[in-house]
Amino acid sequence: MPLLLATAQPVLALVRVRIRGSRREVVAGRLRLRFSQLLLNRLSCFWPTEIGLGLTGFGVLFSLLGIIMLFDKGFLAMGNILFVSGVLLTIGLKPTVQFFTKPKNHKGSLSFGFGFFLVLIGWPALGMMAESYGFITLFSGFWPTAAVYLQKSPSFGWIFHHPLVTSLITRFRGRRVPV
Repeated sequence: MPLLLATAQPVLALVRVRIRGSRREVVAGRLRLRFSQLLLNRLSCFWPTEIGLGLTGFGVLFSLLGIIMLFDKGFLAMGNILFVSGVLLTIGLKPTVQFFTKPKNHKGSLSFGFGFFLVLIGWPALGMMAESYGFITLFSGFWPTAAVYLQKSPSFGWIFHHPLVTSLITRFRGRRVPV
């Protein structure tokens, strides 16, 4: 319920400011409607993103468990399905389709899809190699953004302040994020 309380505080402040004289019921009724719309918009906006991040995390976890258990095809297939559905829910259907169908991402998309298919039919080692190549090719544009984030984090930042690592980061920092 903390979400309800955090959302209700600004709306209640509006109720106190806007209630004047005989218009009390009308204004309060409008604000109640606005409050419910705000709450529904807020929940519908964040829930798919949070669920998508959770699915992506579980997809990575299942994939790592599949690799640790000597390429267990069940864990790898489940990890792939969870990862793809998590990315889909996190950024949405249209941006996901646009990302995977960009002309510069065709090679990575085909490799990732082919690896996904190989894992599903029972060839997990070859599938993971193809998926790894596709993953690196698809998400190579995100590494500079991730490096800047890690450089500013308090736990890993000291590693990224080393002169050699800093020179590598500044070399790749000018690239755009592909989404």
